[in-house]
Amino acid sequence: MSARTTIELTWIEGRIERWLRFGQIVQETIKSRSVRVVGVDPGGIFAFVRWAANDYGTVESRIDILQAVSRGENYSTVPFVTPGGVSLLRLSGWPKVETVLLAIDQIEAERIAPEDVCPDHWRHVHNRLSSNLEPRPYTPFRHDAWLKRRALAA
Repeated sequence: MSARTTIELTWIEGRIERWLRFGQIVQETIKSRSVRVVGVDPGGIFAFVRWAANDYGTVESRIDILQAVSRGENYSTVPFVTPGGVSLLRLSGWPKVETVLLAIDQIEAERIAPEDVCPDHWRHVHNRLSSNLEPRPYTPFRHDAWLKRRALAA
């Protein structure tokens, strides 16, 4: 198993879209005009969006927020992610995916990089949306508290 987590991204207009909404890409390999493979270092957090359609409309709409793993760590498998990652959020259906994308936009509006957000926040968003409840916003105050907790643990 490689030390890096790799994600295969595909873009075929109107048919298949697999892309990263955020994440620190440390390597990239272009396989064709529509396919590239990117790598994320262990511990990195990224959002992987999958959408597909056929002649009749959307057949898949998903978002996974994952944390890349180191060798020997347990992980969840996700299509097109090798080997997989620690699942922080996994939702399907466009209304929920759109809500997560809006939550990411809100975090960026606070000038916080989504990949630096406390992993527990993404679990919170997953749990709230799975229960059809509104997630709490991630604020600079919460982010500062996370950074201080992380510094104490180091």
